[in-house]
Amino acid sequence: MIEITATLARWSQLTANLILFGSCIFLAIVGQQKAVFETSWVSRLEKGFPWLAGVVLLGLIAILAMTTGEATGRVVNTWSPVAWFEIVQQTRVGHLWAARALLAVVLFSVILYVQRLSRVRWHYILWAVAASFPLIAGSLMSHSGAEEISFSSIAPYALHILLAGIWFGALPAFLLIIYDSRRASDKTSSQLNAASLKQFSVIALPVMLLIMATGLMLADRMVKTYYHALVASSYGWLLNFKLAILALILFIAHRARYRWLPLFSQFENTEQVKTGAEHLRKWVGFEFILALLLVLLAIMLANTLPAKHVLIENWPYPFRFSINATWEEPNVQELVWTGAALLLIALLTIWLGRKKNWTWKKRILVPGALMVIALAIALPPLAIEAYPETYQKTPVPFDAISISNGSLLYAEHCASCHGPQGKGNGELADTLSTEPTDLLTKPHTARHTVGNFFHWLSHGIPGTDMPGFAAVLSEENRWDIVNYLHALSRGFDARLLGTMIMPESPDFGAPVFSYFAHDGSGGSLKDFRLQKNILLVLFSWPQSQQRLSQLKEAYENFSLTHNTEIMAVPMRAPNEQELRDIKSSITFPVVTEGWQEISKSYLLYRRNRTVPDLLGKGMTPGHMEFLIDRFGYLRARWVAQFDGFGWLNVGVLTQQLRQLNQEGQIMPPPGDHVH
Repeated sequence: MIEITATLARWSQLTANLILFGSCIFLAIVGQQKAVFETSWVSRLEKGFPWLAGVVLLGLIAILAMTTGEATGRVVNTWSPVAWFEIVQQTRVGHLWAARALLAVVLFSVILYVQRLSRVRWHYILWAVAASFPLIAGSLMSHSGAEEISFSSIAPYALHILLAGIWFGALPAFLLIIYDSRRASDKTSSQLNAASLKQFSVIALPVMLLIMATGLMLADRMVKTYYHALVASSYGWLLNFKLAILALILFIAHRARYRWLPLFSQFENTEQVKTGAEHLRKWVGFEFILALLLVLLAIMLANTLPAKHVLIENWPYPFRFSINATWEEPNVQELVWTGAALLLIALLTIWLGRKKNWTWKKRILVPGALMVIALAIALPPLAIEAYPETYQKTPVPFDAISISNGSLLYAEHCASCHGPQGKGNGELADTLSTEPTDLLTKPHTARHTVGNFFHWLSHGIPGTDMPGFAAVLSEENRWDIVNYLHALSRGFDARLLGTMIMPESPDFGAPVFSYFAHDGSGGSLKDFRLQKNILLVLFSWPQSQQRLSQLKEAYENFSLTHNTEIMAVPMRAPNEQELRDIKSSITFPVVTEGWQEISKSYLLYRRNRTVPDLLGKGMTPGHMEFLIDRFGYLRARWVAQFDGFGWLNVGVLTQQLRQLNQEGQIMPPPGDHVH
């Protein structure tokens, strides 16, 4: 009940504020003709301003009461001013509410004061400015408030709400003019009213286009790449419903602008004026009702978990659309482009129908039929089978511990069929009725979701020899195998890495790991994010002794001058004597706990273009080094066995570090989970 009441309070408060702002903008626009201020509809509109400002204030008080009840979890606090004061005093939400309330009081005071003065155009501009501030402050309470507060994060929300106010707030004034025209007996008043509507309609189209542009920008922020959530989450369905209502509103606005408003302006033909006025009254009234519903949906969206954060545990459809998984299949591209061409033709028939004055049935049926045919041709080729787990997000982080555990489980349960490296060439492969999937060299892993792999691991694949492991492996172990498969595939793709950095191309996220070093230091690779580059050295002792000594000489220069930490990871467990020798020879951290997981994970990234290393269990180079930038991406790699002299020339490595430090942040740091 509290949630419903809170939603209604937010809706009434926002609606009143939008009408105040938009009506004042409308009056400022049409007020270029001073005679407008003498019309009766302006007086009637102005009389409602103090009441609207009062609703803004009362709505804010109700919002504070409901927020207090929700935040404290005690319904009784909804009616407690003491609890209200604590929320205002102690929380960020309370501070923002106080700012909004103060601005609402200023708005109320400005309206009461200026209303006593004679009507002048700048008064409405002042009212509009005063009404805009509570709207802008209110945008901080939406999803933008959850982001880092900055101009770039707040501006689109504030601009969107102000543009919506210009359109929505003008509708009451629009309707009052229509009603006033029905009573107007002189031609001058009718002409003045019609001129006011025309004057505003000139800016209505660009305003609506900007509303849609900023709306798409905000929707993109809330959805990101999780488009599937649009048809499988509350946020998605609310957004779809909002877009459907907006489309209907745009249709009505188009008809009003190009059909009924011109009729309303035909003063020499009384019947046409009456017909235009009747249609405008009926349909703009309906538009206003739809607009009220649109504002309510916007309120609900602002208080619903965004699509990008939704956890879809149970995908409700037996299929999904995926360009990545289907684009290279036979005939797919031809069918998709054919459907796209038909869709373009359907859009052209809309223009043609208007130009040729088709009947409204023909205007709907012809484009509609072409669109249905276009979608029927283009979409089925992009559809692939989906499962309830398809869009599940892995609860296990993509880190060295998970990858290492997944490698052990893979070797025990999967390698006999899929091969030790996932090439599909296991020792049992020739005995199976279906060929095992190549999980390494084909883009199989990237084309399917982690949820798909989890489903196949759990339940098997019908029609193949692939069994399910739900009864054998725990859920966490199955997710570890999924992480390992992605690391395996990414490692093969990373064969493009070399000793020279590819400028501004951070394609491969470095597997995260935790560690403890011989010098007492410890933590996680993520601790260095946005601070230092990492030279990760996987070494063998004593084979790597000379190289480690070389790095010891360069360590201080790397650390102080080139903002780079060196971290050494043994590829096998050193004995006590070897560990003492290593400690005495190296000044940078040597990982003593966590080295096995790190070594197993980064060994997957050993390949290069000249040494694909696909046979058997694969080689284990004696020495490898990885350059990880300060944003968490693998940028270069030197494998002593494959790449020759390489970074033995410290000057070459230094130049690479200098190049890394010159680059800014190109992409956000890689996520903690695979998708």
